[in-house]
Amino acid sequence: MDPAIRFCTSKDGTRLAYAILGRGLPLVHVPGFTMSVEREWEDPEARAWMERIAAERMLVRCDRRGTGASQREVSDVSLGTQVDDLAAVVEHVKAEQVDLFAAYDGVLPALAYTLANPDRVGHLVLFGAFVRGLDANDGESYDALVSLARQNWSLFRRTWAGIGFPSGPPERQRWYSRLVSQTISAEVAVAYLEFMRNGDLSRSIQEVHAPALVLHRERDGYSRPSSGRAVAAQLPNASFIPLPGDIGIPVLGDHSYLERVLEFLRDGRPLRSQELPMHAGLFRTILFTDIVGHTEMMQRLGDTKGRDVLREHERITRDLLKQHGGAEVKTMGDGFMASFGSVTSAMECAIALQRAFAAHTESMPEPLHVRVGLNAGEPIEEDGDLFGATVILASRIAAKAGAGEILVPDTVRGLLSGKNFLFTDRGEFVPKGFEDPVRLYEVRWKP
Repeated sequence: MDPAIRFCTSKDGTRLAYAILGRGLPLVHVPGFTMSVEREWEDPEARAWMERIAAERMLVRCDRRGTGASQREVSDVSLGTQVDDLAAVVEHVKAEQVDLFAAYDGVLPALAYTLANPDRVGHLVLFGAFVRGLDANDGESYDALVSLARQNWSLFRRTWAGIGFPSGPPERQRWYSRLVSQTISAEVAVAYLEFMRNGDLSRSIQEVHAPALVLHRERDGYSRPSSGRAVAAQLPNASFIPLPGDIGIPVLGDHSYLERVLEFLRDGRPLRSQELPMHAGLFRTILFTDIVGHTEMMQRLGDTKGRDVLREHERITRDLLKQHGGAEVKTMGDGFMASFGSVTSAMECAIALQRAFAAHTESMPEPLHVRVGLNAGEPIEEDGDLFGATVILASRIAAKAGAGEILVPDTVRGLLSGKNFLFTDRGEFVPKGFEDPVRLYEVRWKP
């Protein structure tokens, strides 16, 4: 059974190649940008992967624009054009509904297509998923890869192969380096790397309601497992499966996970949550707020007027959490605890909060002065609440802040490196319950 290579035309005129194997309901596979169906078919492991799916489904395996047998000379790999590419393939196979299997940077167009065409997508399988804004790296690691691809294409290919096969063997790394050289040019690879660095669906991913299965190698070099967990946590109808190993290519290595994928596609529902601990070890940014002088204000104004001020505080906070993709964990009357998938969004929300309360204080008779503290890590989730050292430290940091201040530890400052936020060193302190000192930074938010 050889793949039947076919061609269609995207909205902007770009010619796209895809292969069809098997019969039945279409499963459209959107691979990472360095893959090619013709080159993969020459490899026994990859061919076995495709044949296993094709035994039950019609596998529609796409070559991304600028790669493989698709048109190589392209100037635009933006999210919009890639969604148009996927739409062109789906239309060409004349399918009323498809399931999608997307890997790595292919996850973004798959999610965006599902958002735009919710009735056309039955199920989503996402391998090595990451979404900028939910990933703690926020794309910083791609800066070095972009520079390397521009300066030394041969070294980039070897480096990219080493990331994909960190444990070897060397023969596999050499094979993959050759595959990349046959699949894509340096210029197009740079364009895809920049797309991976800049593509952001973090604020709309919650609107993807298709049943989803998110798979991630436990030692994946291309995308950390915490990134996959973050994506699964934001999708309303998703499950997460950690996979053993470090091979960053879904068609190679251990294929046993395919049986769980096919079970999911047959059954139509995510696998049981007790089998798949979706929230364990999820990387989050925790934000605490607290009204300065709350007790004195309530004594001065009385319960009724004091409660009116608190309601305004709650309205402002909840509106801004919603705007910046934050999730309210709980309110303590005079403050909030919130969780964010993106450290950048959390910081933008903290600044927006301080600016909103400053504007309120200027225009209203009763001032609202708030202190804010942030921390990032992997809290423990139980019954909708968050616990653990990450949360405790965020609370301790907020307590150190003064009226109108935002404080963060050095770890959060490092995650926000290069994001144009301004910091002032506030020195070290030893939080209660912790042995080691923590260096704090104040965020300068005033225009």
